[in-house]
Amino acid sequence: MNNQRLFSFVLFGVVVFLVLWLIGSQFGKEKPAVFAGSSNTGQGTAAASQSVPWDYKIVEATVGDLINGDMVLLPDNLLLPNDQNYATGDKVWVLQYMSAAMSTGADNKSSISLSSWQPIKSYKSKDQADEALKSLKEQINTEVDLVGVYKTEYNGQFREFAVLTLPTGNQIKQPISEERYNEMKNEKKAKVVLEEVHDYGNYDSAMAKFRGWVD
Repeated sequence: MNNQRLFSFVLFGVVVFLVLWLIGSQFGKEKPAVFAGSSNTGQGTAAASQSVPWDYKIVEATVGDLINGDMVLLPDNLLLPNDQNYATGDKVWVLQYMSAAMSTGADNKSSISLSSWQPIKSYKSKDQADEALKSLKEQINTEVDLVGVYKTEYNGQFREFAVLTLPTGNQIKQPISEERYNEMKNEKKAKVVLEEVHDYGNYDSAMAKFRGWVD
């Protein structure tokens, strides 16, 4: 009977010790900060990067090796489906594209990383290729938001700039003449020439690039 009481007492002590140890370990843990993962320095969080069409061009190439259903384009050794049954040595016109990984920070400044040129489709004649290019890159006259104009001075020399918001949402800075500065300093809109670069696989997705002013 005494042995049973002794065993029960020891067991109770062990249980109490474990409970107290668990409580102590929980109080000893550091509480996670409300803004965990943030440096809380006042800087804005960078926006997620998105891929946009950046440019297209037409290049002349020569068909090299034929590999299964693909062909090697010389002189750059780029691989493209041989969808028009070309033979080795044939001259072709190739539509190439470049994409851009673009992000805009809290200060509305854009960060852009350009890809290398990649082939996307081949054509038997330059006329066919040029026609395809026209539908992917087109210039338009339009009106955009004018954030404002400003000037800088260095050693008595002045430079004037305009800051525009493009339809994509990113802001760009363009140098302007003093005459244009005086014309624009009280304006909220600016008439510009934009180049719309459409996505080959999704025409409704386009990148707008500044190409000049509509005078």
